[in-house]
Amino acid sequence: MVITNFLILLLGLVFLVKGSDYFVKSASAIAEKLGVSEFVIGLTLVAVGTSIPELASSIVASIQHASGIVVGNVVGSNIVNIGLIVGLAAFLTPIKTEVEMLRRDGYIMLFAAVLFFVFALNGELSKIESVLFILLYIAYTFFLFEEAEKYKGKLHFKEFLKYFFKFQYISSAKQKINGMANGSNRNNGDSGNKNSQSKDGFSKDILTLVLSCAAIIIGANYFVEESIFFAELLGVPDTIIGTTLVALGTSLPELAVTVSAARQGYGSIALGNVIGSNITNIFMILGVSGLLFPIAVAEISLFFTTPVMIFISIALLIFISTGWEIKRWEGISLMAIYAAFLLLLFRVT
Repeated sequence: MVITNFLILLLGLVFLVKGSDYFVKSASAIAEKLGVSEFVIGLTLVAVGTSIPELASSIVASIQHASGIVVGNVVGSNIVNIGLIVGLAAFLTPIKTEVEMLRRDGYIMLFAAVLFFVFALNGELSKIESVLFILLYIAYTFFLFEEAEKYKGKLHFKEFLKYFFKFQYISSAKQKINGMANGSNRNNGDSGNKNSQSKDGFSKDILTLVLSCAAIIIGANYFVEESIFFAELLGVPDTIIGTTLVALGTSLPELAVTVSAARQGYGSIALGNVIGSNITNIFMILGVSGLLFPIAVAEISLFFTTPVMIFISIALLIFISTGWEIKRWEGISLMAIYAAFLLLLFRVT
């Protein structure tokens, strides 16, 4: 019985991860054939591509009122991303860093972690707070693609806060939508062989998109259900299962991307992927999950795992700025922090 449940858990994880991979590829292909701009593809697909497993599993967990798995998944994934994934990448090869990683994305990542801690102090992430997270994510993506060049050399985090509170992302969104509408009108004038060629394989992409979406839904459902089963079987709180098993499982796309990038000498790409994923996990995933149902935050998440997430985020920002390179010994330090976190996690429970 237990072996069957474990196999279903693994199968659900495979469906979740591989379905996410094919979903991003097919959706990107469809977007290109429809003439959607690279900006929109990046905003809607690439930016959240590696976070789809966390999003799917968190939404399913939220619907099932398993708040511990939602919070544990997000907080645990962020700790895994920095401690294990960045640590492993830096161990394989030192990662060159840039000022932008610290002043813009790094500070925003830390801000997201601290803001979640503040919101969680009353033991719940409300729908209003979830909406604020979603707005912050929208503002961040527009700021990243539209406004970053304007603030070159400045403290991006300060400018981002101004951008958000002045609601400038709303005007950016309107301009982008108008630009897309004008572009589509121009493209409608071009007919014939060009259109037929651009639609080659369109049906195949649609079928792949539908099947991969189904795989994500089925995989997330079984993965979360079996995670809850093992939590109850072992007498372990679902928060712990979410922080360890679910978090590590849904972070496999980030792990694959990071190890591949590090081996090819593109450590900065790996680091950017992790920082962006951590921001997405809090702002978008917690935001969407909390919008469905208010999320209860367990004491262990409030007083242990979230402070660890903040601590390891600060450690990463310090390592980024030391010689603008994350060295091998710093990568080992991050992995050691993650190992110590796991040991303490099971001791306090």
